[in-house]
Amino acid sequence: MKLTRRTFLHLTTCAAALPAVSPIVRAQTYPARPVRWVVPFPPGGVADIVARLMGQWLSERFGQPFVIDNRPGAGGNIGTEAVVRAVPDGYTLLWVSSSNAISTTLYDKLNFDFVRDIAPAASIVRTPLVMAVNRFVPAKTVSDFVVYAKGNPGKVNMASGGNGTTAHLAGEMFNIMAGIKMVHVPYRGSAPALTDLIGGQVQVIFDPLPSSIEHIKADKLRALAVTTATRVEALPDVPSVGEFLPGFEASAWQGVGVPKNTPAEIVDRLNKEINAALADPKFKARLADLGSSLFASSPADFRMFIAAETEKWGKVIRTASIKPD
Repeated sequence: MKLTRRTFLHLTTCAAALPAVSPIVRAQTYPARPVRWVVPFPPGGVADIVARLMGQWLSERFGQPFVIDNRPGAGGNIGTEAVVRAVPDGYTLLWVSSSNAISTTLYDKLNFDFVRDIAPAASIVRTPLVMAVNRFVPAKTVSDFVVYAKGNPGKVNMASGGNGTTAHLAGEMFNIMAGIKMVHVPYRGSAPALTDLIGGQVQVIFDPLPSSIEHIKADKLRALAVTTATRVEALPDVPSVGEFLPGFEASAWQGVGVPKNTPAEIVDRLNKEINAALADPKFKARLADLGSSLFASSPADFRMFIAAETEKWGKVIRTASIKPD
């Protein structure tokens, strides 16, 4: 069939318009079925709790269930790889965290590249760590502690909730910047580490604030400093480590990622709705109860933040020669 020039121009104009219209329609109809949200940590932890709160919010906003799928193991890498291999259609999300930035360097034989294979969609929270000692340690300040550690080489034990965790690396970064050498003692989670710290078996910990704050308030532990760039509302009289060691900053952070090549309009919709939750007074109050601070950003800004965190922790891992268990 021979087309007239007018018919040809009409068809080509319509075809050219399709890509501009199609993404809008696709974004408006998303999601049309339940969404699976992989959380690469066990149920009951802060990550799981915040993910379920956000999942409930998104379910109500989108009118489709956001189902939490806990896939713990290998520092979060098992769950991460499951999402990397998923179809990039917006129906499989990943709960991303500082563990992902750490694993990029800590594990040298992963079957994926987190920075390349996961597209950041939205940041959600940052959790401060607190540098705390037991009542048997004479140090009252960070400076006191550095003097104490230098005077007791090889005798100051630093507990953490596990090898390669943000808490562990925060302590190793402190070693590097303060010019000391604490002995790392990894535990299976914060709870047993805090028990031994209170009992005097270890001397110091860099622990997520939510798990240690009650012990601090009960005077079972002494908070020397928080690891965020500024002081935190929950412990207003406790200085930041950066007040003694300029440039020191560490926190556990969490957000949402999707497989690479997920349509940008779906990523933008997720970002918009998640940021709406972070601006909601009731939702903000629920996160504050968990000891976390809100951390809203665009996908592009979150990507830059992850790149910076990956570089920072990579330097610590290489300098301290840290290896996975």
